[in-house]
Order: sequence, then structure tokens, then C-alpha cells
Amino acid sequence: MSKTFDRIAGVIFLLLGILFIIESQKISESAYGSVVGPSVFPTGLGILLILLSVRLLYETFKYKTDEKGQKKEEFQYKKFGIILASTIIYIILLEHLGYVLSTFLFLFAAFQTMEQGKWIRSIIIAFLFSFSVYYIFAEFLGGTLPRFSLF
Repeated sequence: MSKTFDRIAGVIFLLLGILFIIESQKISESAYGSVVGPSVFPTGLGILLILLSVRLLYETFKYKTDEKGQKKEEFQYKKFGIILASTIIYIILLEHLGYVLSTFLFLFAAFQTMEQGKWIRSIIIAFLFSFSVYYIFAEFLGGTLPRFSLF
């Protein structure tokens, strides 16, 4: 991308990371007295976002000056639109199709949008990710995720 775009994105992600941390501190503590409460994941995500945005901002200062012969990248609006539409459909269908099936379909659509033609690889990765996350969260950690139900 461009230096200006990366700097703006870095600042936005930095502010978003700070907001994640601030807002996660407002989440109530675990009712069972556990050390790992509901605020741990958003706090960790905020810290990770801050670190990555600082890295992005640091990298923008190392960019070489724009060269005249450098090809300008084009924005891929079609792919963005497909991913955005897939995300909205995923949100709508999550409660009805359940986590595993809706996540599998979303990931498969996203993988095919980004890298068309590698069907088997996309199916395997989407399948493994969907079932792994479900198993780890629902079975191992005892959490709940939406199950398949048409009504």
C-alpha cells in the first residue's frame, strides 16, 4: 500500500487497541472467582492490536521514498465487497446454521475469494479451523456456541 494509508491505518488501529483495553476493564469479573475472566481476551486483543499498529507505524518510517517507476497498486473493490457480503451473511446465519457450519461456509467463501481454484485446500482448512475452534471452546473450555437449528 502507500505510506500515507499505512500511517493512517496504524493510528486508527492504535486507537482501537487502546479502546479495546479501556472498554474491557469495564467487563465484570468472573462469578466463580477464576483468574481468567471475560475481560482477558479483549484485553489481550487490545494489546496485540497496539503492538501490531506500533510495528506498522515503525515500518512506515523505513519506507523508501516513492520511486517514479514503481507500479501503483489497485484497490480490489470486488473482493472487498464479496468478503463484506459474506461477513454480513455469516452474522445473519450464525444462529440458524450453528457455529461450525456457518463458519465453514464463511471461511470457504473468503478463501475462494482471495485465492480462487484451490478448492480442496480451502475445504480442508475451513473444516479443520471450524471444528478445532468449536472443540477447544465448547468441549475443552466448556463454553457454548450456536448449534444447528432451522427455527
